[in-house]
Amino acid sequence: MAFTLEVMTSFSQPTIKNYLIATIRSFGIKAVVHQKKNKIICAFESSHEKLQECLETIASTLPASCFMTQSQHYDVEGEPEGIPDFEVEYPSALGLCPTCQKEMFDPSSRRYYYPFTQCAHCGGQYAFFEHYPFERSNTALKYVKPCENCEDESHTLGRREKQVLNSCHTCGIPVRLIHKDKERYANDAGSFRTMFEVAAKALRDGKTLLMKTTMGYRLFQRSDKPSPASVLMLVNASKITDYCSLINDEFNALLSIERPVLHVALKDQALIDTFGSTMDVKYPDEGFSILLAKELTLLELDYIVYEVVDTPYDADFVMDYDLNINHQSDMRLFINKEVRFIASGERVAFPSRLPYGTDTLSIAHGLVGIKDNKGMLFDQMDRFSSASTLKVNQLETEMPAVESANFHTIAEDEASFMSVIAEHNKFGTKAVGAYFQGEPSFLYYDGKKVIRVVPPKRFEGSGIIESMRGLREGSDRLIANIETNHPELYHVLVQIEQNNLSLFEATAMILGLREVSFEGVMKEGLKFIGKGGLQIDTKVADNRFNHVAFLSSIISYRLAGVDSVYLSYSIFESFGDYFSELLTEIKGKTKAEDIVLCGSYFAGQSLFSRLQRNLKSVSVLMNMSYPIGKENCVVGGVFL
Repeated sequence: MAFTLEVMTSFSQPTIKNYLIATIRSFGIKAVVHQKKNKIICAFESSHEKLQECLETIASTLPASCFMTQSQHYDVEGEPEGIPDFEVEYPSALGLCPTCQKEMFDPSSRRYYYPFTQCAHCGGQYAFFEHYPFERSNTALKYVKPCENCEDESHTLGRREKQVLNSCHTCGIPVRLIHKDKERYANDAGSFRTMFEVAAKALRDGKTLLMKTTMGYRLFQRSDKPSPASVLMLVNASKITDYCSLINDEFNALLSIERPVLHVALKDQALIDTFGSTMDVKYPDEGFSILLAKELTLLELDYIVYEVVDTPYDADFVMDYDLNINHQSDMRLFINKEVRFIASGERVAFPSRLPYGTDTLSIAHGLVGIKDNKGMLFDQMDRFSSASTLKVNQLETEMPAVESANFHTIAEDEASFMSVIAEHNKFGTKAVGAYFQGEPSFLYYDGKKVIRVVPPKRFEGSGIIESMRGLREGSDRLIANIETNHPELYHVLVQIEQNNLSLFEATAMILGLREVSFEGVMKEGLKFIGKGGLQIDTKVADNRFNHVAFLSSIISYRLAGVDSVYLSYSIFESFGDYFSELLTEIKGKTKAEDIVLCGSYFAGQSLFSRLQRNLKSVSVLMNMSYPIGKENCVVGGVFL
């Protein structure tokens, strides 16, 4: 009999599986470990004398993943015949595992206050990755020779076995803190601790800090004027619920190994006065941020604001080191009751693999999918030096990145839709779907190809006033009323005509919002407390979404005195009805089995809740391991 442990997870990345195998290997226990669609199965040699100790170690050290739900154990017939092995094929971009965090705060450790601390299964490895294959000679650490202890660790059973970027204070990377014309260097535990103390005190005193982390550049500050790109980093885990209204799943996700960005409701009145009722929040993920957070908590600061910047930026203090780094957009996680998915971002989802694919090179949003003997490998295009393929698919909105005699362009909505079909392996079945990121579109997969049923219609502000005037009987009086009695609103319409805006930018302007974007409208709608919205006009005209009717409807309600919060909420409720009604109609006509939702705009609480209510009796498919946003296009592009 074999003792079998099942860990339930919807995520396909091998991080947790490899950590389990590394732990099992360190105890020398025979086992078989398989990762399937929704679970990881570990069958152990049940008679091994260290099995109980191994299981206790797994229970105490296995990183908590926001995609892990539960575990169970049972006995099965047979016994494993060998010790399992694992492969580190590509670098991770994760938070630190519990053991690495503990090591970083252990004064007896070689990595006490060492910000580059990580193991083979955690940390910001991707920042230093240059190109495949993933080995030290192909990273920014190629000239940093590991010391004898680090070299031995990489060849010793345990969580650092096969680690590519192993380092410690002895062989590590010096860091400097620059303030005006002064530089402070750190290359040992004492100097690193002093450096982070100085940086934290500078932030306490209202200074700005640009920090090159192992996840990219972050600009930290105590800001009373946040920008839309600001993220609130909650540095004290015991105080998180003092500042934010979270369900348990949101709290656990913040502290998970993935360390996602979440958009949550704020509870603290001082924060609400500064940032509004909702905010993007994050818990410290990698070594630099964790060490800074520790010093901030010692100064009794429970949070700090930061923005991601792509390049060096002027700041009062700059923490830097002499290695070039890569940047990935952060993972934004959406949680609604028992449903969770990645809304957007490259980190965590990429690099990645699908075990099946086609001889098609897919290119979208700086990412590429390349076929090899293991299936499809997806990563940033710069990480590959060459590729051979029979066909190239690239987004129609991008300049061709490669030359090929068999070059094709693909549409973003079709590629995004197809990524869901591919991830669920629904080839050969019928499905209908909606894409919502920018303009809404409706699609149908007949088992062979994707067909646009209701194509997206690009919003054009030019001529919007005259279009509203002629929309229907009486509309001319509406425009005359606006021009005569509401000059500020009429000026907004003129601005919409004169500028190249998106539909939701125009909507935000009509609502009078400070943040002129889809996100601004979404945040405004989240302020609504109540049930039942107004009916906004979301009808289809000439097989296209009618922008003029939509905006005219909003204007009419605004003139009637409806506030922006209730209107914003109503917009997403109405879109929820629009999508569910049209999807249900198309599904009935085509006899499709499933409904697909894709596009990052579905990651809004009001809209998603409405869709859940309306579509509760049908099968709805979304991405599981890839973002529902534009980053999934590279996956779907392989199969178009």
